[in-house]
Amino acid sequence: MNKLNHIAFIMDGNGRWGRLRGKSRNYGHLNGVKTVKKIVEASLKLRIPQITFYVFSTENWKRPKIEINYLFKLISVYFSEEIKNVVRNGIKIKILGNIEKLNNSMRKILKSTEIRTKKNKKIQVNLAINYGSRSEIAESFKILIKKKNNINLNDISKNLYTDKIPDPDILIRTGGHKRLSNFLLWQLAYTEIYFIKKLWPDFNKSDLKKIIKDYQNIKRNFGGI
Repeated sequence: MNKLNHIAFIMDGNGRWGRLRGKSRNYGHLNGVKTVKKIVEASLKLRIPQITFYVFSTENWKRPKIEINYLFKLISVYFSEEIKNVVRNGIKIKILGNIEKLNNSMRKILKSTEIRTKKNKKIQVNLAINYGSRSEIAESFKILIKKKNNINLNDISKNLYTDKIPDPDILIRTGGHKRLSNFLLWQLAYTEIYFIKKLWPDFNKSDLKKIIKDYQNIKRNFGGI
């Protein structure tokens, strides 16, 4: 049975889910947050050490400003209302991405959340916010060139946002599309990838458990035989 340390999620389909119900894309995002909460709770019960959610990519700035503002409002409200529950449930929050582009208020909320939860050990929830894998890898090379280090695979990994985080064992993308969308390109080298037709707000604990069961029965060779 394969050991499970880390599951990553590309939460695709929120906007379409809202539109299919005759409502706004933002309505879909609101219900997407509810699914995040359910999956975190399920992961706690399943004792998964780490999960990562692709919250906002560097390419998402191309979306309408009203949608971008709503997405960050959801993040702000979530941590304002849920921080006590997050701490009480032993959830450690780690932010992956370049948050310097965010406004001061948003940066303070994210940094404060990391500080308040840094000693929690039941599960680590990584949130990729203003994250782009290509720029992440490029920045790692820049750091190593400045240090005049000999560049090797281990050094590159140490200078990524995911330093000390195990590579995902499983990547789950909802929404029906079969692409990685500039997410964890370095880290997904040997990850088992599951593309799900369900839109993110419809994804549930039962879906998660089915994928985990399938993963545990896969023979993983990592290039060997």
